Amino acid sequence: MALAGAVRCWRLGAGPSSLQMQALSLHMSKTAMGASQKDFESAMNQVKLLKKDPGNEVKLKLYALYKQTTEGPCNTPRPGVFDLINKAKWDAWNALGNLPKETARQNYVDLVSDLSSSDSSSQVKPEADRKQPGYETLVVTSEDSITKIMMNRPAKKNALTIQMYREIMLALEAASKDDSTIIVLTGNGDYYSSGNDLMNFMNIPPGEMEKEAKNGAILLRDFVGCFIDFPKPLVAVINGPAIGISVTILGLFDLVYASDRATFHTPFTHLGQSPEGCSSYTFPKIMGQAKAAEMLMFGKKLTAREACAQGLVTEVFPDSTFQKEVWTRLKAYSKLPRNTLHISKQSIRNLEKEKLHAVNAEENSVLQESPPKCGQIILTQVIRNHYLK
Repeated sequence: MALAGAVRCWRLGAGPSSLQMQALSLHMSKTAMGASQKDFESAMNQVKLLKKDPGNEVKLKLYALYKQTTEGPCNTPRPGVFDLINKAKWDAWNALGNLPKETARQNYVDLVSDLSSSDSSSQVKPEADRKQPGYETLVVTSEDSITKIMMNRPAKKNALTIQMYREIMLALEAASKDDSTIIVLTGNGDYYSSGNDLMNFMNIPPGEMEKEAKNGAILLRDFVGCFIDFPKPLVAVINGPAIGISVTILGLFDLVYASDRATFHTPFTHLGQSPEGCSSYTFPKIMGQAKAAEMLMFGKKLTAREACAQGLVTEVFPDSTFQKEVWTRLKAYSKLPRNTLHISKQSIRNLEKEKLHAVNAEENSVLQESPPKCGQIILTQVIRNHYLK
């Protein structure tokens, strides 16, 4: 069931000027007595005009304030543990306790006003002109014999959706056949990637968990397989924090350059899950058994310099000069003999390709058994979002 009233419509609406006018109207109509019913209704209409998705955490907050305003404190039975979406909505509403309707209405109007201001500001910023057709979650460009695949969900910290998984695989397949020498994976915004978008797990109907787990495992197996089989030099340009799958596949890259503000976190145990991306094999090989266990089993977050010292990262650069230094380096590498680079890559990878595919299959087999045990944990993480703090 979609979020009621305030958050059930996220479609393209009026242009920035319309949003700005409505935001101004909301601000002007507020008085010392608080937001009126008219302000509340105006805010509900304004939500439908938002062009930028505010994210699931904000949607839950809007839903809770809407219910508190229109019905008062939560008075319905709590949904079952595997009815994840309705349970998340119920928890958000119930958390407001006995908050007065008038206060909830004011908070709702204030929140929508803030969202509208942010939405209007973001719309006047130039979009990525070089974004190629065919990709909704990526920006893919080719220049100076370098194909750059940039994850492009900055508002969601480049969290990986099912669509993004598929688009990255398509981009890698295309790059393997083009005339580029080097392929780069990076992120847009403050984060490299926050790993799996855990909302992928929130839309699974009760009783469908095992089926969806199998489908997800197949997708993940194929995704990791693309990196194992990729024939050209792969470079990760880590522009900010990296979490989960975005970290574990780094052992399959040929170079990993990181900003000094980047961090590397694999919180699998906290989510009731197990390692992926061949990390159960590549990490002990790269950094040793003890350090790999500290990271994969106990969730230690590494700084960029710690990751470099342990062999996961090739080199760390100051954030202020990161992009300039890295791309100067990569442009120089792109001028090296293409065929020689590709032959060298294949010579190195072919020695372990069979082993990596076997590890990938085994990791995915284990992951398929995780959903019944980790559903509640994932829900808690989605609401608290604490691992991004």
